[in-house]
Amino acid sequence: MLLHPKAHTDHPVKVAVLGGGSFGTAIATVLARKGHNVVMLVRREEQCNTINQKHHNTPYLHEFVLPHNVTATLSPQQALENAEYVVSAIPCQHTFDALKSMKDLVPPTAPVISVSKGLYMKTLEMMCDVIPAALERDQPLAFLSGPSFARELMEKHPTTVVVASKSKDVALKVQDLFLSLDFRVYLSDDYIGVEVGGALKNVVAVASGIVQGLGFGTNSMAAVVTRGCGELVKLGRALGAQPSTLAGLSGYGDLMLTCFGSLSRNLTVGRKLGEGLTLDQILQGMKEVAEGVYTARAARELAAKMSIPRSELPIIHMVADIVDGHVTAREAVTKLMSLPVSTEFSH
Repeated sequence: MLLHPKAHTDHPVKVAVLGGGSFGTAIATVLARKGHNVVMLVRREEQCNTINQKHHNTPYLHEFVLPHNVTATLSPQQALENAEYVVSAIPCQHTFDALKSMKDLVPPTAPVISVSKGLYMKTLEMMCDVIPAALERDQPLAFLSGPSFARELMEKHPTTVVVASKSKDVALKVQDLFLSLDFRVYLSDDYIGVEVGGALKNVVAVASGIVQGLGFGTNSMAAVVTRGCGELVKLGRALGAQPSTLAGLSGYGDLMLTCFGSLSRNLTVGRKLGEGLTLDQILQGMKEVAEGVYTARAARELAAKMSIPRSELPIIHMVADIVDGHVTAREAVTKLMSLPVSTEFSH
């Protein structure tokens, strides 16, 4: 069945968006523009009041006016009651605890659409495992990912993403929920590949920022991004991802956005690490999470658990080592450039 983009849906529904950060706000706006009734679950009373009274999310994307059919609440029950879809825009490290606390409020038949990108440090799992564990049941799930900066969504820049689910019916419903002239949604059944690409590209983006922060140029950027793509594929395939998915929007597409886009939080963190700041100094000045910091550590542990040698994933390991303060950025680059050379690809 082919769907044609349209400005408004024929059947407006209630959608709960869990999380009031930049991307949650942008996703809420995308849905509201289609005529859906969107309720954002936020944590701060001042933020909630500003969204409801002035139609601005003051801490995030404050210069944009939100559609009037975006409202906010501090109450999980109010957000989730009668919701036909639930969007989880909660940072990965907090998803389990947040969803577990409201598991009895999430409608069991409502698809939960995860837009969070990363690995959960405590268990080294992706959201496709974390969410069912938190809800303690087999909830309909979908995973939306791809090159999509929040600010550009607010500005209606043409954007393409992919939605993946083990259920084709759920994927089709989510595609129809979001699809518009500004927001093109492709389908996939490889939810593992979509999640892996979305998570690991953040680590490569931190590496790209480190290269920039050290003052290196395009040669070095091209090298780290290309070799980083190779590591994404190696670890992704070991986790069960399809190579074609990793080469698509949620893999290479999102990686290009995050490694070269000036709006990238992960790129910014990497650049400041390259300039010599400590991770604590960097994070103190940030309002939102850069998932690549946590994902680098989780990917390093996951690779060790799967017996993938460090030599197969040197960039991922070096980012994790820099983040942990084991080496400086410049020392890490020297180590990378001192590794034994071999053929570019092993067949």
